[in-house]
Amino acid sequence: MPSYTVTVATGSQWFAGTDDYVYLSLEGTSGCSERHLLDKPFYNDFERGAVDSYDVTVEEDLGEIQLIKIEKRKYWYQDDWYLKYITVKTPVGDYLEFPCYRWITDEKEIVLRDGRAKLPRDDKTQILKQHRRKELETRQKTYRWKEWHPGFPLSIDAHSHSELPRDIQFDNEKGIDFILNYSKAMENLYVNRFMHMFQSSWSDFADFERIFVRISNTISEYVMQHWKEDFMFGYQFLNGCNPVLIRRCTEIPKKFPVTMDMVECSLERNLTLEEEVKQGNIFIVDYELLDGVDANKTDPCTIQYLAAPICLLYKNLENKIVPIAIQLGQKPGPDNPIFLPSDATYDWLLAKIWVRSSDFHIHQTVTHLLRTHLVSEVFSIAMFRQLPAVHPLFKLLVPHMRFTIAINTKAREQLICECGLFDKANATGGGGHVQMVQKAMKDLTYKSLCFPEEIKAKGMDSKEDIPYYYYRDDGIKVWEAVKSFAEDVIHIYYESDEVVCEDVELQAFVKDIYVYGMRGVKTSGFPKAIRTREKLAEYLTVIIFTTSAQHAAVNFGQQYDWCSWIPNAPPTMRRPPPTEKGTVTIEQIVESLPDRGRSCWHLGAVWALSQFQDNELFLGTYPDEHFVEKPVKEAMAKFRKNLDEIVNAITERNKNKKLPYYYLSPDRIPNSVAV
Repeated sequence: MPSYTVTVATGSQWFAGTDDYVYLSLEGTSGCSERHLLDKPFYNDFERGAVDSYDVTVEEDLGEIQLIKIEKRKYWYQDDWYLKYITVKTPVGDYLEFPCYRWITDEKEIVLRDGRAKLPRDDKTQILKQHRRKELETRQKTYRWKEWHPGFPLSIDAHSHSELPRDIQFDNEKGIDFILNYSKAMENLYVNRFMHMFQSSWSDFADFERIFVRISNTISEYVMQHWKEDFMFGYQFLNGCNPVLIRRCTEIPKKFPVTMDMVECSLERNLTLEEEVKQGNIFIVDYELLDGVDANKTDPCTIQYLAAPICLLYKNLENKIVPIAIQLGQKPGPDNPIFLPSDATYDWLLAKIWVRSSDFHIHQTVTHLLRTHLVSEVFSIAMFRQLPAVHPLFKLLVPHMRFTIAINTKAREQLICECGLFDKANATGGGGHVQMVQKAMKDLTYKSLCFPEEIKAKGMDSKEDIPYYYYRDDGIKVWEAVKSFAEDVIHIYYESDEVVCEDVELQAFVKDIYVYGMRGVKTSGFPKAIRTREKLAEYLTVIIFTTSAQHAAVNFGQQYDWCSWIPNAPPTMRRPPPTEKGTVTIEQIVESLPDRGRSCWHLGAVWALSQFQDNELFLGTYPDEHFVEKPVKEAMAKFRKNLDEIVNAITERNKNKKLPYYYLSPDRIPNSVAV
């Protein structure tokens, strides 16, 4: 009688094994096997990390194996099991691989297809079409859209992490408990003695060092030593943790009436301000989005303030970007002066601090939360709802969705919810951050997520004109590597544009993102359908780049480097912006900066939010083998080779630099938004 050798691999996560009854049956083109008992309690099979083999004997040859059915029946208590994959050796010696990479949590039947990726048109038999349809029907009932706040991208319908499907939960929920991690951070940083000292101001700038010394490194110490200097202020717009706002100024805005007389002493080329603008030497950062946002009122003992500044910057003869004018409000007038480098030292310093504080708010809520976390969740939900596990695009994208829905759900549960941890130290807490996301949605366009196009749209694309913009240089290299990989995979499965058009699951995926994620807003520019392989490659690149590289660029510089020195990134200000010149004192600046308690909560936050996950998987690393075909594995190898070359180039450039830029080095880019 024909015999099949079945090999079953259990995951290596904690509690991945099971002691339950496990049954297996094979379904082929010529028939089905009986249900075979593979394991029962106390047989010590299916333990964590185990690979177990069994012989399954049948009466007659089953033909080509199409499906494997797995059942887990409870022995005593619910014992979840993480099944990685099953391989089958047929009677003629062929090997078939059946990827799973899922938790089996209940007593329902799990049905697996072999690992060869298939488009909808490739399924010819009714049984495969039915399996495909049932999988999506089940997923769409499980992964439901929900509006968390009006105007937000839709998110997952779950109130807490524990309500999520087991497959997308964290392996260890305690590892991403924000409250626990905050407490650990403040204990590790030796700042817990200050954490309840709200309303207690620091004595002076040097006093901030009492909570800084434990987390200092080369860059953060350099920031502490040079944060007051104009070159450091300007450098952060290019290579800090929020390098996305600066743009070339083509015209001085009427609301920001800077004159030649004001800035003449800052210009170095013997040109007028207008001529400097025409030559492309003037840049601008406008925090208009903060105008009208309500400041945090959750603590009646501390009034907190926001500003919506505008900052003009200049590329000097050393090709350094330096500030030359700052206005702290959007409406010009006598009570909204334009601060200049030629003003009194403390006037100019406080104006820059206000810009850095405003930059912190935009970074946290728009650049980071909205444009990486929330957008990536949209991609994740749509993928689970519309792409079955056998679809090549599911196999391509699923590593880049790892834990994204889980981290966002946890954030809504503990961090950015009403009375959440975000309210503790941030001037945009208490609802301001919600207003910011709602306002920022109008600028969330598809083109703005296309990295090279967004850089060009801001006039920041010339390496010759702006030679030290490493965020741009490294980002374009990673973008091109990701795009090349996406193109290689697309050309394996889509032989023509017509095949792209005919892929109903792909089109449903794209439509879900547009209709639910982007709320059907036409001005967002998100496509409703994809018609060509070229556009599909760009679309997939947007998804993979956003969930990996873009998030890495704006997340992992928060703690060690740019935000640990509080005066360089104040999360709140306790005095209103100055309305006249010549009155600012060092005491006023210190009293404006966060108090001891908020400073410590801030440090705990940026520490907890910028740590890599345990067992982090970095870009190009795909230990879960969803793809089994040789051409795709060759494309992956080529992708890794391209990424390695980028790593080497960045490492070489950073040698001996006091301010190395490494956030977009592929060996530091996690595959997904997971923190």
